[in-house]
Amino acid sequence: MKKAVAKKSSAKDANGPSPSKMIDGRIKELGDWRGQTLARIRELIKQADPEIVEEWKWRGVPVWEHNGIICTGETYKEVVKMTFAQGAALEDPAGLFNSSLDGNVRRAIDIREGEKIDDKALKALIRAAVELNVSKKKPAKKKSI
Repeated sequence: MKKAVAKKSSAKDANGPSPSKMIDGRIKELGDWRGQTLARIRELIKQADPEIVEEWKWRGVPVWEHNGIICTGETYKEVVKMTFAQGAALEDPAGLFNSSLDGNVRRAIDIREGEKIDDKALKALIRAAVELNVSKKKPAKKKSI
């Protein structure tokens, strides 16, 4: 069985700090419960999918990808928001999604100060999002002879 090599950050490394370093910086910059929560979310994402790729998009949003965007980690004054790009297509038996529930595509989890993260349920949701992205991957085009 061929072992995949995990890509830890994007090709943007040559143009400055890697996305992983940018996320490190955001966590440190926040310096409060939001930074701790973002760090915990990041840790759970990496545990759920060691092949996840970290990106830094839209002028400062941590993004985790595997065959497309899995989720983002936005920080606001009152919440840390995990937005799942294809959340509406995912089963959520633990009821983690509590925000952006009206859309046809995305779903989000707002985590407030002091709230406990259900590690097991969140990792299952991340794995389901990865499986969905992988299942949608387009097969390589065959060259015609």
